[in-house]
Amino acid sequence: MSFLKELWGFMKARKKFWLLPIIIIMLLLGALIVLAQGSAVAPFIYTLF
Repeated sequence: MSFLKELWGFMKARKKFWLLPIIIIMLLLGALIVLAQGSAVAPFIYTLF
Protein backbone atom coordinates (compact mmCIF):
# COMPACT_ATOMS: atom_id res chain seq x y z
CA MET A 1 0.00 0.00 0.00
CA SER A 2 2.92 2.37 0.55
CA PHE A 3 3.72 2.12 -3.16
CA LEU A 4 0.23 3.32 -4.06
CA LYS A 5 0.49 6.19 -1.60
CA GLU A 6 3.84 7.23 -3.05
CA LEU A 7 2.52 6.94 -6.61
CA TRP A 8 -0.52 9.06 -5.74
CA GLY A 9 1.71 11.62 -4.00
CA PHE A 10 3.94 11.81 -7.08
CA MET A 11 1.00 12.28 -9.44
CA LYS A 12 -0.53 14.90 -7.15
CA ALA A 13 2.68 16.88 -6.68
CA ARG A 14 3.76 16.79 -10.33
CA LYS A 15 0.23 17.18 -11.78
CA LYS A 16 0.54 13.92 -13.72
CA PHE A 17 -3.08 12.82 -13.40
CA TRP A 18 -3.06 11.69 -17.03
CA LEU A 19 -1.07 8.63 -15.87
CA LEU A 20 -4.01 7.29 -13.87
CA PRO A 21 -6.09 5.94 -16.81
CA ILE A 22 -2.99 4.30 -18.30
CA ILE A 23 -2.16 2.55 -15.02
CA ILE A 24 -5.76 1.39 -14.53
CA ILE A 25 -6.00 -0.04 -18.05
CA MET A 26 -2.67 -1.86 -17.65
CA LEU A 27 -3.83 -3.37 -14.34
CA LEU A 28 -7.15 -4.48 -15.84
CA LEU A 29 -5.50 -6.11 -18.86
CA GLY A 30 -2.99 -7.88 -16.62
CA ALA A 31 -5.76 -9.16 -14.35
CA LEU A 32 -7.73 -10.35 -17.38
CA ILE A 33 -4.77 -12.35 -18.67
CA VAL A 34 -4.00 -13.87 -15.28
CA LEU A 35 -7.60 -14.81 -14.49
CA ALA A 36 -8.36 -16.23 -17.93
CA GLN A 37 -5.16 -18.24 -18.20
CA GLY A 38 -6.64 -21.52 -17.05
CA SER A 39 -10.13 -21.15 -18.46
CA ALA A 40 -11.71 -22.22 -21.72
CA VAL A 41 -11.97 -18.60 -22.80
CA ALA A 42 -8.17 -18.15 -22.91
CA PRO A 43 -7.74 -18.84 -26.67
CA PHE A 44 -10.28 -16.15 -27.50
CA ILE A 45 -8.66 -13.57 -25.22
CA TYR A 46 -5.18 -14.17 -26.62
CA THR A 47 -6.44 -13.55 -30.15
CA LEU A 48 -7.32 -10.00 -29.09
CA PHE A 49 -3.66 -9.23 -28.51
